[in-house]
Amino acid sequence: MNQTIARTFLAFLLSLFLITPALAIPKTEQWEHLQPERAQVIASLNIVELLKRHHYNKPPLDSERSQKIYDSYIKMLDPARIFFTAEDLKQFQPWQTEFDKFLTKGDLQPGFTIYKRYLARFNGYLNYAQTQLAQGINSFDFSVDESFETDREKADWPHNQAELENLWRMRLKDEVLRLKITGKEDSAILELLTKRYKNQQKRLLQTRSEDVFQAYINAFTQSYDPHTSYLSPENAENFDINMSLSLEGIGAVLQNDNEYVKIVRLVPAGPAEKSKQLAPADKIIAVGQGKKELVDVIGWRLDEVVKLIRGPKGSMVRLEVIPASNAPNDQSSKVVTITREAVKLEEQAAKKSILELEQNGRISKVGVIEIPTFYLDFKAYRSGDPNYKSTTRDVRKLISELNQEGVEGIVIDLRNNGGGSLQEATELTGLFIEHGPTVLVRSSDGQVDILADEQQGAFYRGPLTVLVNRLSASASEIFAGAMQDYHRALVIGGQTFGKGTVQSIQPLNHGELKLTLAKFYRVSGKSTQHQGVIPDIHYPADFDIEQIGESSLPEAMPWDSIEPAVKPFANPFKPYLDQLQTRHEQRTEKNPDFIYNRERLNLAQQLMQETRVSLHEQKRRAQQQRIEKMQLALENQKRVGKGEEPLAALDKHEDDDFNAHQDENSAKDAKEDAYLVEAGHIMLDWLNLRAVAKHP
Repeated sequence: MNQTIARTFLAFLLSLFLITPALAIPKTEQWEHLQPERAQVIASLNIVELLKRHHYNKPPLDSERSQKIYDSYIKMLDPARIFFTAEDLKQFQPWQTEFDKFLTKGDLQPGFTIYKRYLARFNGYLNYAQTQLAQGINSFDFSVDESFETDREKADWPHNQAELENLWRMRLKDEVLRLKITGKEDSAILELLTKRYKNQQKRLLQTRSEDVFQAYINAFTQSYDPHTSYLSPENAENFDINMSLSLEGIGAVLQNDNEYVKIVRLVPAGPAEKSKQLAPADKIIAVGQGKKELVDVIGWRLDEVVKLIRGPKGSMVRLEVIPASNAPNDQSSKVVTITREAVKLEEQAAKKSILELEQNGRISKVGVIEIPTFYLDFKAYRSGDPNYKSTTRDVRKLISELNQEGVEGIVIDLRNNGGGSLQEATELTGLFIEHGPTVLVRSSDGQVDILADEQQGAFYRGPLTVLVNRLSASASEIFAGAMQDYHRALVIGGQTFGKGTVQSIQPLNHGELKLTLAKFYRVSGKSTQHQGVIPDIHYPADFDIEQIGESSLPEAMPWDSIEPAVKPFANPFKPYLDQLQTRHEQRTEKNPDFIYNRERLNLAQQLMQETRVSLHEQKRRAQQQRIEKMQLALENQKRVGKGEEPLAALDKHEDDDFNAHQDENSAKDAKEDAYLVEAGHIMLDWLNLRAVAKHP
């Protein structure tokens, strides 16, 4: 009798244990149709072999790599740690060091199993959110003094369903409160979020096997480096357009950033860049065709957002974006209207201007050549057209014109130049050096190819300065690095992007693999990878290097060096660098533009640390007002310093008002560009110091 009671009691306890939230596993039946396809299995085996044989680093596929794949995959699916629980991870734990074996055998099931668990959890959140919203915005109590950690990248995983739903409650409450603070009415918030979650759920239920495969395989490929990636057949077909919306689009490079689509770079002379309304790190939250209603795109896939933004040449697209300049938890947005058009080569061409600068009571002329990209009209070049356009040909012509106008030196402006033709970077270098190597390319087998300027004699031997910033990348870094290594120019500005790797597209039976197979090195043997080019004279940073640049990307390949291609020789700038830096700092100490950029970045970095937000409405509004007060003070400090009227409040630009404001500002010329003017002054400083040294 006692044994029977004991067994009954044990069975009762066990039943309780099985239904406790700690072990609540979501049902995945509705996604059971998502299974690996034979073509995907074959593609995965091909990718394993290509990485093993041809990736630049050729790192082993072993248990250590397996752990990286697992960590990358979990982070890719649930970066905020709001879907998986500690119990889920415990179940996945036996696989952590086994992905190398799974991939080698073509076993994709573990990747699919994890993804289906993610889909079930995400669907659970969407159901929960819609249920809560159905009770009305008034059901959220914003008088409760609680807070929410918005940066959960390193937070503890929720232990059970109760902890998970509490996270969901606070996350939803935070979303509602953010929208309330931007001024939206309760009814508008309810409509927006309900529609957003219904749309996300609809898209979730349309998940295809290829979506799972692409995510899983990219967790694998990007454990090698951030630029090695798998392209599905659909994405491979539209690779150029997906990566850069320059054909009948807006001219912007986009990428996913958690649930947002973020602008990475603006194509020079593209519609977005010319509008002066968008900037790198802006987040696109809605897209509208012409004057039609904006479609909320939070939570959409990158390729789906790209399809919305693309359209016929001459048509209008409206983007609602959260500016990168906002405080991290400021969801206020602006609506930007852009006319789609193809980027024209002639609009990307190098341009010249002249700065007339006063130093020591004397007016000096400094030439400026702005190079937005390294371009070459390949079609005309290959057909033998003697008038084909190229960066080098255009710059040669501009130098001749500037010399005729009596400039004392030239500034090459490479800010925001994301690269382009490697051939042009080499040939442009040749205009300024006598002859010799321009860049080294090291392949995965260790072979080093040397690209060189074979022409004897430099076209321009006068004083030269190169101006760069964080968005100067690839070919820009090769040219700037060569000018620095040959001591041919002073390099001024900010640390460059740091992309020093070469990719090639490898076709597969199913899609394509973009594979890193070589690395760039400067003639000094130093890599441009990760570190980029470090200027001789530093400016305040335009962007937070922790947010933008190669070094901000996970698994970015490291900086290194190889044997130099030229022997070291005396640096004519070195004796003057300390004095030049001191003069630069003295001159810009009270310059309103330099002060603003320095303090704006400091404020942004300070605000990035404020990741815990109050869910008490009055406290949150006070928090937001404090931030806006600091931003307004910073803006007005600059305006007063430049003799302009201070603002009464921050201008939250919307549509036509914003466009008019930007059209007015876009008319600025070189003499109003504080960074460019200062580059001219630094060049004149060097000429003066050198003259004094020669004739004391």
